[in-house]
Amino acid sequence: MQKAPFTFYLAPSTFLKGLLLCVFCFLLTNCHMNANVQTPGQAWLQGEWQQDSVPAQKQLISYSLYQIRFDCDSFFMTIRTFSKANYGADSCMSKGHWTEYTAGHYEQRHDTLFLKGNYRKPDFTLKEQADCLPAGVYKEIFTIKKKTDSLVQFSSTSGVIPVTARLIKKTTCTIKPL
Repeated sequence: MQKAPFTFYLAPSTFLKGLLLCVFCFLLTNCHMNANVQTPGQAWLQGEWQQDSVPAQKQLISYSLYQIRFDCDSFFMTIRTFSKANYGADSCMSKGHWTEYTAGHYEQRHDTLFLKGNYRKPDFTLKEQADCLPAGVYKEIFTIKKKTDSLVQFSSTSGVIPVTARLIKKTTCTIKPL
């Protein structure tokens, strides 16, 4: 004699009630609409910051200088790299000098600055294809040490040379629609 396979029957109304309860709980706890405007970002950081030099740069094989503009919760970064080593085709590295551009969204938590964006073209439009320089997602984490109102040090978690930047132009956030 064969045993009947185990079957579980749930009345349609019970199933719908359970499904609606699960959807309601998900929406209540995890889902929220993104605002259709920028957030203000950090007021003290708003403006253009520039790194003029790095310690002992003449003795280094390669180094980068940063210029960063913070506009509300967005960043726009220009990274100028100088190298005595040959890292690739000279058409890209231009005799040891090249520039990369990134832009995206930033968030500060305590003494940490999280940058997430994309590599860009010089006019900061999206760079869709890689040439000899990177394209795609840009992510960086810096710890911040504010030295004065117009001097800040960004220490990358992926590098060893801190970026000491001075404020060259103070701005205020004017929130714009996304």
